[in-house]
Amino acid sequence: MEKDSSITPSTDAVEHAETATNGDGKLDQAYVETEHQLTFRDVWRNHKAIIGWSFFWAMCAVGWGFDAQVNGAMIGVPSFRRDFGYIFESEAVLPADWQSAFNIISSVGQFLGGFICSWISDKAGRKPSLAVGILICSGGIIGQIVTTSKAGFLISKLILGFGLGFYLTLGPLMCSEITPVVLRGISTAGVNLGIAIGQLVSNSVIKIFGERMDRWAYRAPFAIQLFFAAFLGAGLIFAPESPWYLVRVGKVDKARRSLQRLFGAQTDISAKLADIERTIADEATHKSPSYLDCFRGTNLLRTGISTGVFACQHFVGIIFVLGYSTYFFQLAGLDTSNSFDLGVGVTACGVLGNLCSWFVVNSYGRRKIFLLGMFTLTTVLLLIGIMDVIPTSGAKWIQASATVIYAFVYFLTLGAMAFVILGETSSAALRARTTALATATQAVFGIAMNFAIPYMVNPDSGDLKGKVGFVFGGLAAVATVGSFFYVPELKGRTFGEIDEMFFQRVPPRKMGSYRIRAEL
Repeated sequence: MEKDSSITPSTDAVEHAETATNGDGKLDQAYVETEHQLTFRDVWRNHKAIIGWSFFWAMCAVGWGFDAQVNGAMIGVPSFRRDFGYIFESEAVLPADWQSAFNIISSVGQFLGGFICSWISDKAGRKPSLAVGILICSGGIIGQIVTTSKAGFLISKLILGFGLGFYLTLGPLMCSEITPVVLRGISTAGVNLGIAIGQLVSNSVIKIFGERMDRWAYRAPFAIQLFFAAFLGAGLIFAPESPWYLVRVGKVDKARRSLQRLFGAQTDISAKLADIERTIADEATHKSPSYLDCFRGTNLLRTGISTGVFACQHFVGIIFVLGYSTYFFQLAGLDTSNSFDLGVGVTACGVLGNLCSWFVVNSYGRRKIFLLGMFTLTTVLLLIGIMDVIPTSGAKWIQASATVIYAFVYFLTLGAMAFVILGETSSAALRARTTALATATQAVFGIAMNFAIPYMVNPDSGDLKGKVGFVFGGLAAVATVGSFFYVPELKGRTFGEIDEMFFQRVPPRKMGSYRIRAEL
């Protein structure tokens, strides 16, 4: 007789579940207890499809990570500087204004793309929204490959950035909507793994092609991005739609089939579907949510936390340390070959750090890991600045080593935890809009940093080199203090418990120890 693989978790589980209520607003204790006991082992054993599709949606971020890394790394490719720059003291240099424009324009596109994606995903669905993003990204990538002018390259970057805004919005959104609580932290942290993989692939292909003297030294890395679009396009054909979206538009039967595909044919998903229907019905009693609602009442704090953790990523100098690592190594005096090698090593450590985050996110919690990362990265940034003041060859290698350590710590802590905190802090009704605002925050700070950093590090401008570590070390110190007061601990909390704590205006730094009285 075939075993029924309905959600029957082990008895030693301690993870919490999503809130379900019965008709009179009280907790559906049977459903809650079932979800409370669900463990990762149960998901792995009985619901592998959830893990697979979580991975697929997390991989949306690969394209974003690749583009974010290639923007700065491409400056280290001599033929790119030769074809789009000019000769300064016998060296090919890309003017700081065009360098800023190339990097900023992608963030401008991401800013707009995130908001448009939010609207399309709520109107037409998550899958059609990703299809639009894939088409836009493909157009931008092809433009980068064939263009020979600065203006053409700029327009192509804008189009690509617009499509990448779709990728970065849909990844965390879908990971939070299709996973049970026990998998939520690992799944949303997986979005950052996609970013890390994209950056590693970017540096690897630049290492392979970057020393060529023809145009394919930079065209080939751009062309690689088409493989990411092809992967997403092929998987999208078979991907289940978000059950939350399907219930919201009244397609309950399709939502049932979507849940059945996620949890398995032998799983009884009636209680899960009923929970989604109750939540959607409760939302329907209120006016349609808008972006203004993200800044009203307790949602203001939730939006501030959700976007603030991404601002912290920029305060610790993520674009400076990782995005410009290869170019920075060359400015520090390392030859082109060693610079590319170290660039690959930096991003490989980032991938390793993100993989390690999966083993600590459910053990140590979000707040401790985030704060530890802020303190450690602040220290590393100041060390990079101090070593730039010491005029020895050994100091340069210490700077390079510090960059590798930075990558590992960043992806283990801030990089992974920001997406987890976003998925847990945002309210269900405003999740798509809050995620779009987080994407916009990434874009706005990306614009500011990509504008300022070239002027700080370029030899024909500020020529600060590693001393920029002092700038970001100071910003990181301030952000660390703010993080202490505003980054919450939401490990193992149900969405209902999270709503309750914000409604009760519990200080974020005390949420981890706050005890919620059970509904009788």
